[in-house]
Amino acid sequence: MVNDRVTQKLEILAGAAKYDVSCSSGQGNRENKNKGLGDSKANGICHSFTEDGRCVALLKILLTNHCIFDCAYCVSRKSNDVKRAAFTVDEVVDLTISFYRRNYIEGLFLSSGIFYSPDYTMERLVKIVKKLRKEQNFNGYIHLKAIPGASEELIKEAGLYADRLSVNVEMPTEQSLKLLAPDKNHQDVIKPMEYLKNEIAGHKEETKLNKRAPVFAPAGQSTQMVIGATKESDLEILGMADYFYQQMKLKRVYYSGYVPISYDGRLPAIGTPVPMIRENRLYQADWLVRYYGFHVNELVGFDQPNLELDIDPKLSWALRNLHQFPLDINIADIELINRVPGIGFLGAKKIVAARKFKTLKPEDLKQMGIVYNRAKYFLSVSNPFSAHKDYTAIQIKERIQNLQNSKYKSDFSPQLTLF
Repeated sequence: MVNDRVTQKLEILAGAAKYDVSCSSGQGNRENKNKGLGDSKANGICHSFTEDGRCVALLKILLTNHCIFDCAYCVSRKSNDVKRAAFTVDEVVDLTISFYRRNYIEGLFLSSGIFYSPDYTMERLVKIVKKLRKEQNFNGYIHLKAIPGASEELIKEAGLYADRLSVNVEMPTEQSLKLLAPDKNHQDVIKPMEYLKNEIAGHKEETKLNKRAPVFAPAGQSTQMVIGATKESDLEILGMADYFYQQMKLKRVYYSGYVPISYDGRLPAIGTPVPMIRENRLYQADWLVRYYGFHVNELVGFDQPNLELDIDPKLSWALRNLHQFPLDINIADIELINRVPGIGFLGAKKIVAARKFKTLKPEDLKQMGIVYNRAKYFLSVSNPFSAHKDYTAIQIKERIQNLQNSKYKSDFSPQLTLF
């Protein structure tokens, strides 16, 4: 049973953890062995729906909101007048097992403020996950924060028990980090990222030779950037994210819109939070780069450093590049089909598979689930036909937006589809 003292801590430390958005799982597999508790499948644990349609949850808390740092953007900074609390190692273990047995959760997301030192904090995080795995035989998903500045020995031990590790870069540029968190620097984040990259790769090679070799952070590593606290453009933000994907082999970069929590002359005024639509557009652009073959400079550039907020980045790119259309889906490469608004990468695969047996027509695309009312402006389907020949980019944009407005009520945000 959870006593009143632990309940009070839970209220404080779960509330403080909500500002960390990097809590969805990756592609880790951790089998249930020796009749233990839970397992971590490839579809993972997150605060959303998995690919098979399941809605899953995890316990998302801080070990403590005490912190030796005074980062202006952080609710847990040492100068902020908030209630403080700290769990013991056993309290986190007991909460996780208790909530799991009650079917409240399927995994744990554990972060922490830094108290005393990075090593002191990291050591306690490792003790928690080690105790869950070794003593409680817990095989559920665990996402653990790797504390910048902690020793490589502790980081390595954490990777042997956690499914995913994340080191938050926090601010997109070194200049902004120095402005808002003068005691921190990006190198303290890059160093553990590089170490984790090498350890993850090394363990993968080892498991190819020895199937009994221990797994190491099987769901990889991730990071988070606070956006809107300083004036970085989307070009700078996505450029940093692309660096992490290419050079650090990260699984995910998360974008957290700054929420004003107290007055500070270095930060946006209270009452002016970052529009959620900006977060959504960054995630869409991130998805296009990772899965659709786009380069960052195709979506944003020095002449247009920020993503458009009223339309998604895929449509924005298509409207700026009408000279590449209409596209004949019956002969076009899949890489180009992926770039057509209204066609997702699964839809593109269906098109390539189906056209082997027949010449595809508009009704065929509709049956495949293609959003044809968007795609038709960029396609040549039989005869040949292309609606975009009759309209300018502005007219196509207006027609698609009118279609969205007629489909969605006025109290909804602009459509966020990547199709």
